[in-house]
Amino acid sequence: MRRAAALALASALFALAGLGRAQDDALVLWHAYGEAEAAGLHAAVSAFEAAHPGRRVDVVPCPFGAYATKLRQAIPAGNGPDLFLDGHDRLPSYLESGLVAPAAPERATDFEPAALDALTVDGTAYGVPLQWKSVALFVNDGLAAGLDASTLESIARAPRREGITPLAWEVSNAYASAALFHAFGAELLDDQGRYALVGPGAEAAARLLAGLVRDGTVPDEASGALVTDLFASGRAMTAISGPWMVASLPADLAWSVRPLPRVEAAGAPLVPFSTIEAAMVARGARHPEDALALARFLGSVEGAVLRATEGAHVVASRAAWDDPRIAGLTRLRGFYEAARTARPMPTHRLMSATFLPAERAIRRVLRGDAEPAAALEEGRRRFEDETRPPPAARDPQVFALLVGVLGLLVALALVRRLADPELRAAIARSRTAYAWTAHAFVAVGLLVVFPLLVGALTSFFAEVPDEAGERTRRFVGLAHYADILSARGGELLGHGSFYAVLLVTVLWTVVNLIGHLGLGVSLALVLSRPAMKLKGLYRVLLVLPWAVPSYVTALAWRGMFHRQLGAINALLEAFGAEPVSWFAHFSTAFAANVATNVWLGFPFMMVVTLGALTSIPTDVYEAAAVDGASAREQFLRITLPLLGPALLPSVLLGAVWTFNMFNVVFLVSSGEPDGSTEILVSEAYRWAFTRGHQTGYAAAYAVLIFGVLVLVSRLSARLSEKVAR
Repeated sequence: MRRAAALALASALFALAGLGRAQDDALVLWHAYGEAEAAGLHAAVSAFEAAHPGRRVDVVPCPFGAYATKLRQAIPAGNGPDLFLDGHDRLPSYLESGLVAPAAPERATDFEPAALDALTVDGTAYGVPLQWKSVALFVNDGLAAGLDASTLESIARAPRREGITPLAWEVSNAYASAALFHAFGAELLDDQGRYALVGPGAEAAARLLAGLVRDGTVPDEASGALVTDLFASGRAMTAISGPWMVASLPADLAWSVRPLPRVEAAGAPLVPFSTIEAAMVARGARHPEDALALARFLGSVEGAVLRATEGAHVVASRAAWDDPRIAGLTRLRGFYEAARTARPMPTHRLMSATFLPAERAIRRVLRGDAEPAAALEEGRRRFEDETRPPPAARDPQVFALLVGVLGLLVALALVRRLADPELRAAIARSRTAYAWTAHAFVAVGLLVVFPLLVGALTSFFAEVPDEAGERTRRFVGLAHYADILSARGGELLGHGSFYAVLLVTVLWTVVNLIGHLGLGVSLALVLSRPAMKLKGLYRVLLVLPWAVPSYVTALAWRGMFHRQLGAINALLEAFGAEPVSWFAHFSTAFAANVATNVWLGFPFMMVVTLGALTSIPTDVYEAAAVDGASAREQFLRITLPLLGPALLPSVLLGAVWTFNMFNVVFLVSSGEPDGSTEILVSEAYRWAFTRGHQTGYAAAYAVLIFGVLVLVSRLSARLSEKVAR
């Protein structure tokens, strides 16, 4: 038996080794497609394998949100793909990271020059164009029969029907509304990397957008989900969206797609951004020649036809559109014609930093909070503040000297402390206990203390591009802390300053704790009554909000606060009240965040209170009743004083949780309106991931947050000692 088991184990090991070699020999392709697009890709890959006997391709799907991060981690380590598919707008960052090798199509004349130019840097091509992606005009053929959709204004003049939106368009999204700004000659970023969404053209476009919302042509506070829902459910005559919406449309909906209409006021058509998706050969690929051959096959006429027919790809091969197999695909051709007139997304490294300030400026205009000129100028100032050059380099020797002196003082203090005979005797007596807890000490050190130290060290550095375009770190000392604590040279309580966000965070923490305590203690008192029936069932139901993951609850509550589709506004309308734009004002957006977090947090306080109530002796209440104390007096003089010591640690823990409750603020209000509901932890996230990836500045924010929490915990500990006395 043992020999048979050994042989079986050896066979399994050899099989695994063979599988590893087979995987090593295979050509690896990464993509971030959905199910429909992936079907077209697999069809083309199968045709490539049939044309190249002995060559196998492993097609690996990756989540879109983490796609770029996975590439940056895997390719330098030698664990990445041979070929990957992505948009041209990420090409500069991939070149900076050294992830892409030169690759060009076999027949350049098969493609539009704009598509090739977008993938060319300094005269070298770094990808084979596969498909175009840009927004186009969707038309409901039933609702829009006889509609003149040639101009934006003619759509706005269409006869109105109850419950029907003339144009579903996410105008508050800078990517979606950029088409209108381009029609007026404005742009988000100029060729020199300067914010350009200012001036008469941009103001005219913003004014027109606000007018479309006011007269009901475009739904108020439209999101991408709302645009899809309105058009898919037959409640929108037209919609502006991209091919990614097609998968959500029902099969029985009669619709067509056209290039975007003209704008009479601008005398020009809407010109959207486009993305050219390409097959890129990874630098250091195991099979670079085969990877290039696969990329060229995917972009060829044969590969393009398969991708178009099987996966509805809006293929970039101009020659493929002459093929009779896809010549009759009118919807795809509509997307293709729209993309040909689009403007490829600029690949400047600051392009991504323009969207957030532009969107907040557009939303201010749509809400009527500011005139277009003032709102757009404020967007420019924020862009310049968020993208200003990093601090100048500092001499690290002074810092190293200070750290060395501090370390020496700490070491001397430890030596002096260990010289105490009583302490050494106590350590000797507890040697066994230390041995049992050593693994926990190491685990906490590696998982908690070490990351904190690394984060603190990161706050002293800034990332800057070098002459080769790669990002390097340079020592800037306490410059990040000085910028944060000086409000970056602006008003101390100005928009987005550390102190303004701190005040919002403190208000957020206090209001939530009041809600947690008030609701949790009240429910616990009700459930602790002896006459209450089905207490077990009620306790299970009331604990459910705490058991559900916070991000799931946050997304559900955000949906309930939606202006058009939310359940809360539906209830208000049922009682005759007007629907509320919950995220248009600080008070309502803050209330939406608080309602969500109170729902998440009250079960914890309820459970703690229920446990504390069981520890209060019943004879105390009986004695008070004999003395004639009322129920109110018993609660104030017995219950509350005895609950205090048990609740105080829970309140402290709840305060820390609420202070750092990133999920609710980020997912419910997203900081709206205009970033006024951001708290410290979400503001640190913005600096780390949406404002130029300023990790050093974000790390300094995190250190300051840690310092505030340490201060609060120390004050709470002293308060707890006083209560205990």
